[in-house]
Amino acid sequence: MTAPVIHSLREQIREHIVEGIVSGRWKPGERIVERRIATELEVSQTPVREALRELESLRLIESAPNKGVRVRNLSAADLEESYPVRAGLEAIAAELAAERLAGDCSALEPHVAALYVADQEADGTAQVRHTVGFHREMVRAAGNSVLLHTWEGLGIEVFTALSIRWLGTVQQSYAEEHADLVAAFQRRDPDIAALVKAHVLGCAPRA
Repeated sequence: MTAPVIHSLREQIREHIVEGIVSGRWKPGERIVERRIATELEVSQTPVREALRELESLRLIESAPNKGVRVRNLSAADLEESYPVRAGLEAIAAELAAERLAGDCSALEPHVAALYVADQEADGTAQVRHTVGFHREMVRAAGNSVLLHTWEGLGIEVFTALSIRWLGTVQQSYAEEHADLVAAFQRRDPDIAALVKAHVLGCAPRA
């Protein structure tokens, strides 16, 4: 019974740290103090250390002997690196999910509707949440757990948020681009994989 509780706690701590980085509470190059987070969240340092280790694997933070843990100074080039990998994974997902989504896009449509509102209100937080939500549902529709796990491991939400908020990577309309993908699935477009790949690469920050 212990492991799931620890896992859940670690996830909560991870999200707390990610939100702090994305929102600017911790700036690039700034030190993140493990003990301070543990005190603030009233938890032991063990799950904080585990969360930080996970974020280091995502290249969001870096650690060095006698220097502690710091937020990485990510450049446009750093953020851009994950996009070709993501584009390849999502192209595969689109092919695998094409038949299923042709018959039922109900998992994607609420995110498109929310993106129209987010675009109108210039709500960056909602744009990130529903853009990532749309793509997560598309990958999930592929029905391949290895693919989904690999995609999740790229830290899509974090890097999308950082691309938008740190670098000002914006599109004219998040909603319209995603509505076009829904339409492509519904009409059984034979080029759906290429369309998805081009869409993802078009979202990448430019070094």
